[in-house]
Amino acid sequence: MKTNFVESEFAPLKRVVLAQSQFYLPEGEEELDTSFLSEENLNLFRNKVGDVGDLYPDMQKKWEKEKEQMLQLLTSYGVEVIRPRLLTEYEKTLGKESGSGYANFFSRDPFFTIGHFIIEGNLRFAHRRLEILPIRDILTAESKHSDAVYLAAPQPDISEGLDSEIGPFLEGGDVLVYGKTIFIGHSGLASNLNGINWLKSLLAHWDYDVIPVRLHPDILHLDCALSMVRDGLMIYCEEAFLDGLPEELSNWDKINISLKEASLLMANGLPINESVYVTDQSFTKLITELESHGMKVETLDYEISRIFGGSFRCTTQALLRTTN
Repeated sequence: MKTNFVESEFAPLKRVVLAQSQFYLPEGEEELDTSFLSEENLNLFRNKVGDVGDLYPDMQKKWEKEKEQMLQLLTSYGVEVIRPRLLTEYEKTLGKESGSGYANFFSRDPFFTIGHFIIEGNLRFAHRRLEILPIRDILTAESKHSDAVYLAAPQPDISEGLDSEIGPFLEGGDVLVYGKTIFIGHSGLASNLNGINWLKSLLAHWDYDVIPVRLHPDILHLDCALSMVRDGLMIYCEEAFLDGLPEELSNWDKINISLKEASLLMANGLPINESVYVTDQSFTKLITELESHGMKVETLDYEISRIFGGSFRCTTQALLRTTN
């Protein structure tokens, strides 16, 4: 098995972690990061406490089916798919008794891969900080390769309480890789400058350039506003970039989407390589535009994943993306 390496967002995908579908709604809406969700989706969660599988069994079945169909699609392109383990009964009981619930549903955020680096980040919301645990066995196995560098960001400061905004916070959904240039979004909902500056100082020793990208406060992660489809082509929400698009990307061809379309996760598709892109079957206008740029578009129904605030990129994290 080749060692882990992520060259870019669109280099051929060869090995990936595909998330499970476990979520326990915690007590109190304040425990949920819901500011980016639609009113319709919020109504599913209001005054609800419990495992989604118990509260909405039909939704749970459809949610799991989405992942199975995604697995089949990826493997049809020769991608090796690795699934995190399911939560143990102890982990689930701990989440219930603490009142914070549990989650094992977005493999993108707890860690990220940049070049040979496997990095555990820190999630801003305290109730999500244990999401790395079902994935850690995978990362431990990956790190046995002599070229791999496996490390974790410093634990968030809690001197002012668990909800302290000091961090450092780094979430995989904010991290976009383009060779030695790394773009990291920060909107106030996820990654913060303390996290970005820690990563910038670390990667500078290997000649990486880490570029902070300030986002609209309703955008959870950078990958909700920008998708690098292939070199020179992007899906892009102009309203989401408070300081404009980074200069390094200014000359790219752009498929523009609105802030409303970004909230539907229209930019959260997944390139399998520079010719093939995965998006939701409901995004018919986007599909047509991608095809007009010569892309082959694979589509799935990912409605349930999107209800929970993530789509194709959110439910995957690359371990190997390389042209070699």
